[in-house]
Amino acid sequence: MAKAVKIEAEAREKVGKGASRAARRANKVPAVIYGDNKEPVSVQIPLNVIVRLLNRGGFMSHTYEIAVGKDKHSVLPRDLQLHPVTDVPMHIDFLRLGKGTTVVMNVPVRIIGEEACEGLIRGGVINHTRHDVELNVAAENIPEYVEADISALDINDAVRISDIKLPEGAAPTITDRDFIICTIVAPSGLKSSEGADDDEEEVEGEEGEASEEASSSEE
Repeated sequence: MAKAVKIEAEAREKVGKGASRAARRANKVPAVIYGDNKEPVSVQIPLNVIVRLLNRGGFMSHTYEIAVGKDKHSVLPRDLQLHPVTDVPMHIDFLRLGKGTTVVMNVPVRIIGEEACEGLIRGGVINHTRHDVELNVAAENIPEYVEADISALDINDAVRISDIKLPEGAAPTITDRDFIICTIVAPSGLKSSEGADDDEEEVEGEEGEASEEASSSEE
């Protein structure tokens, strides 16, 4: 499970467009914490803190512990609004995570076993069908990533969701098929070479058949 990132926030006494604009002028990002059958809490977070977290990557798939005075809230980002021109964070909605809460998450896929992969050693390349997988997962057990092991794969082999070890209690939202995560494919040069060999064999076969027919007619 990914460790919750701690964020210090301030309570917002006023809400609305005017209060939000005032927060942004003060280099704060307005946000709201909601859910878990509790009253929403309006807060503001220093802009530089949010920018730093965004630059780390995976902002929407991490859990956070937001401290507002003496109160602490375990949360998950559910909506992030950015300025349409500058991409500066404008507002964030955080879902409060209570005990036993189940959420739908897009969890990144991390490829492992590349050094031992026979398909890569032979010149193949990884074709990423999915860079993340959507899971139903317990809020207290959200993984930072899941691993796709390609160490045993050769060219044209694949890793499917059934090959992925998921956290306890987690399940893919797609349940009607064993979908592919990634495959090892032959490079275009190798494909072209194999195609040329096939063409040569076909020509040789046709020439052989023609020679046999000529010999039969002479007899």
